Amino acid sequence: MFALKRGCFRLMRRLEDSISPFFDCFRLCIFAIKSVTFNSFSSKNAVLDAAMEPIFWTVDKVAKYLGPMFVVMVTGLTTSVVLIYYFYVLPYYIEDQIGLVVPFLLVVGHWLLVNIIFNYYKGVRTSPGCPPVNNSEIGAATICKRCIGPKPARTHHCSVCNKCVLKMDHHCPWLNNCVGHFNHRYFIQFCVFMLMGTIFVSISVWPLFKQEFFDIEKTYANIVHYLSPIKGIASIVKGRGVAENEPERNAINQIVHEKESTFHKLIVYEFFLTFSVTIALGALTLWHILLISRGETSIERYINNDERSRLKKVGVIYKNPYSFGFVENWRIFLGLSGGRTFWRHVLLPSSHIPIGDGIVWRIHQAHIRINNGFKHV
Repeated sequence: MFALKRGCFRLMRRLEDSISPFFDCFRLCIFAIKSVTFNSFSSKNAVLDAAMEPIFWTVDKVAKYLGPMFVVMVTGLTTSVVLIYYFYVLPYYIEDQIGLVVPFLLVVGHWLLVNIIFNYYKGVRTSPGCPPVNNSEIGAATICKRCIGPKPARTHHCSVCNKCVLKMDHHCPWLNNCVGHFNHRYFIQFCVFMLMGTIFVSISVWPLFKQEFFDIEKTYANIVHYLSPIKGIASIVKGRGVAENEPERNAINQIVHEKESTFHKLIVYEFFLTFSVTIALGALTLWHILLISRGETSIERYINNDERSRLKKVGVIYKNPYSFGFVENWRIFLGLSGGRTFWRHVLLPSSHIPIGDGIVWRIHQAHIRINNGFKHV
């Protein structure tokens, strides 16, 4: 038995000695590949981006070709809401003649409508801005890896438009355009005025919607109407006072017909559309308001978070160099300089250009904190 164990041990040692060079060679090859492909700038995010590249490519292509359809959709839905409001909601208030309600609705409604149309048109038609081809006009800049051109600060490459965009925030399929330096204000004002408009319409339509949608008699008659073809429905609804004879059945059908009239459908459509848009657009608008208040774009938000996390590991506090405080950030964003006012150039349609050319940016004197002292960036 001892001799057998000893023989097995020797056999395993010989097998290990014969295989060991192959493992050493394999480890050496892996080390060589890592040394050749080593990149000090690589990270988990870079690997994730590379893995998700096919998905990003698909989304970019879909956004590019569906963009015009989204613009038509926004225009069509907005037009339908306005027409229903004119032909069905306003007559309801005019017939009631409730004090100054009608003049208020007319003034506020048209003010919101004009601002929505103006800012949406400008957001769609205004170019966000691209860096000039000549590098001498830019000064210090990096090189874009996609279009191999000068890339100023806060400029990013849009894979949908296939060009670099000054102070790019994101590519908006609803505008079929990039949101950048020269049309960022139009985008935000469109979102704000559209949000105010949907809230305004939802509140105005609520009395009619409540009257049409929450009427117990109409709702019960509607249920009976759709269940009546089912065998045995008479016994189900008999206890609720629904007659089985033809005259009363016709009366029920008449009520159902009134409920499903054009007026009922349009009022329900108007409220549900505006209310759902209020919720979705409200969340988007609040997010962008927060970003502007911090002096950053959607893309810069992720870049700043990564930079903040990286510097935190070495005891450094990162500060956004383009943030000048809540009030100043909004003044710069809205372009309120040279005598421009909030009342004239924000609350009313205005085509004034933003502050700066989108190439050279004023930088706040940021500080970074190391241990117990401060050091200027």
